[in-house]
Amino acid sequence: MSESDATMSHWLADHPRMMGALFSLVLLLSSAGSAAAGNVVTSGP
Repeated sequence: MSESDATMSHWLADHPRMMGALFSLVLLLSSAGSAAAGNVVTSGP
């Protein structure tokens, strides 16, 4: 683990609410990405 990873882990350990906020943001962005892609299903070539 690099020093910046250790620093980020330590900072998140000190700020547990921010960890929840970042997790929520990732979920929001992933659902927005799939919504933007639409419901087009392509099977096969």
